[in-house]
Amino acid sequence: MSIRIGIMGYGNLGRGVECAIRQNPDTSLVAVVTRRDPASVSILTEGVPVYPVDKAIDMADQIDVMILCGGSATDLPQQTPRMAQYFNLVDSFDTHARIPEHFAAVDEAAQKSGKVCVISAGWDPGMFSLNRLYASTILTDGKDYTFWGKGVSQGHSDAIRRIDGVKDARQYTIPVEAALDAVRSGSCPELTTRQKHTRECFVVAEEGADLARIEHEIVTMPNYFSDYDTTVHFITEEELQRDHSGLPHGGMVIRSGKTGWNGEHSHVIEYKLTLDSNPEFTSCVLVACARAAVRMQREGQKGCRTLLDIPPAYLSALDGATLRKQLL
Repeated sequence: MSIRIGIMGYGNLGRGVECAIRQNPDTSLVAVVTRRDPASVSILTEGVPVYPVDKAIDMADQIDVMILCGGSATDLPQQTPRMAQYFNLVDSFDTHARIPEHFAAVDEAAQKSGKVCVISAGWDPGMFSLNRLYASTILTDGKDYTFWGKGVSQGHSDAIRRIDGVKDARQYTIPVEAALDAVRSGSCPELTTRQKHTRECFVVAEEGADLARIEHEIVTMPNYFSDYDTTVHFITEEELQRDHSGLPHGGMVIRSGKTGWNGEHSHVIEYKLTLDSNPEFTSCVLVACARAAVRMQREGQKGCRTLLDIPPAYLSALDGATLRKQLL
């Protein structure tokens, strides 16, 4: 039976989800919900209706799982708990420091409604979280290191765009090469957040905007920029489109650890992603989690989940026998 998916929000992530649904034959797109005028939204899938956001609840009986494609700064903290009253959900909430409170709010709503909601799905949090879990349980005497980039962070770019006076922005996360070399050596170095990454922002300001204020709000923004060395460049809209229109990203999860009676042997586990399109890859994770959410809800489960809570086989369209034959 095809899993009927709705998309709420049709930006880069929403379009990516639409593409991912096309690549998963056990799923189908039945509706797109937008805050914009539906007549102004042109989607890729023929015959699928676009509705205003205030009509979303009317679709509850027609959608098996809704994928929320809003931003983590202001959209998802409000949308996910509210929509959890009506739908199985998946979101990509990626403000790491606020995941526990987001989980609690969504879980409260989903427990009452009997829905399953998977939050913080993507690659970090998400795929990287899984690999941190696997590596840390295997090499128990060791240290975890996560490096992002070089690439565009959608969440950080979105946070900048929400500052008053900002017309558009791109934020690049850049790993510090010296820190990477130290970790890969197996020496288990102690590194601060600031020592591992820098952040570089390219901002198009509204005409007449206070540039000094915008820069100050960026570099002091908690959970996003305040713990990093951050550089802000103000550029024209034409320069942004010419030089920063792509959305590449990637990164590495590395764990260095020791084994042996006296810790005499060193090991390094490294998981790496190189992504041509950050939103399209994230979308593929969201669709896999949508499949898992529907399966869990049909089994009678309810409440909030993350990728750490989902049995790996639930993410796949294949049955257990096929997975054991092909992957073990």
